[in-house]
Amino acid sequence: MPQFLLSAEAVKLRFMNAIDEPYLTTRELAELLRIKERKVYDMATHGDVPCVRVVGKLLFPRAEIMQWIDASRSGPQAMAELSLPPTVLGSHDPLLDWALRESGSGLAAFLDGSADGLLRMASHEGVACATHIHEDEGWNVATVKSQFEHQNVVLVEFAQRVRGLIVAADNPLGINDVASLSGHRLARRQSSAASQQLFEQLRDEAGVAEDSVKLFTDCARTEDELGMQVFDGHVDVAFGLQSVASRLRLGFVPLLEERFDLLVWRQAWFEPPFQKLLRFMDSDVFRDKAARLGGYDISGLGRVHFNAR
Repeated sequence: MPQFLLSAEAVKLRFMNAIDEPYLTTRELAELLRIKERKVYDMATHGDVPCVRVVGKLLFPRAEIMQWIDASRSGPQAMAELSLPPTVLGSHDPLLDWALRESGSGLAAFLDGSADGLLRMASHEGVACATHIHEDEGWNVATVKSQFEHQNVVLVEFAQRVRGLIVAADNPLGINDVASLSGHRLARRQSSAASQQLFEQLRDEAGVAEDSVKLFTDCARTEDELGMQVFDGHVDVAFGLQSVASRLRLGFVPLLEERFDLLVWRQAWFEPPFQKLLRFMDSDVFRDKAARLGGYDISGLGRVHFNAR
């Protein structure tokens, strides 16, 4: 068989067998391009291909040849498929946490705060990131756009959540707003949690000195842990979710409604695990659970708030 009629499989095999060699011979380049050796000599003579001449022999630097081939590409470039662990990152939410388990999607959760999740998302450590970052004109969009504007992602709404002050049942200490927190024991979240960042902003706006509240030594890494610290009497108040207070039958002072979104790699959106989660979130079982927990509005579930181009 003439060398320029070798099958694509034979060419690939011969090329891969020589992959550690820094230079291609005239014959190897001819096989790679599926042309005659005479054509390779002509291209080298006219300076059309990267080459070096050593003791009268033509050699072609492999790395430069591959760059030369890539530079000849025309048409749209396909997006490389990412290797994404089946994990949801970002902020903890009781309803989302429950849905991940109950749906049987096979998706794991590593929920250590919105900021932490976005950093891990950018490093391709998960398929999605849950986030609720408060911004001047809303939630999440500006932050996501600044970090993922040219990435293959979409930001969709999960739920609107009521957040406020979780206090003991019947609120015996009369804590009614952020301004009344001075002198009380307060739960805290990790610094990467958007709720901790928002609370500090509200505290400063209310004129409450940082050292006027007694922070509990144990950091609550989830919304449920916040509620349990109040329930167990370790703290007087926590900046948490209505759904947690309701489940533990604690007092609650509503302060605001926040939008809780999911930032998802488009590639992962269409894969079976995430599709299974989406189907579950469109079920009566999911809607009933959201209603029973309280403090959730899921009427905007799936609404697109940012679609990266």
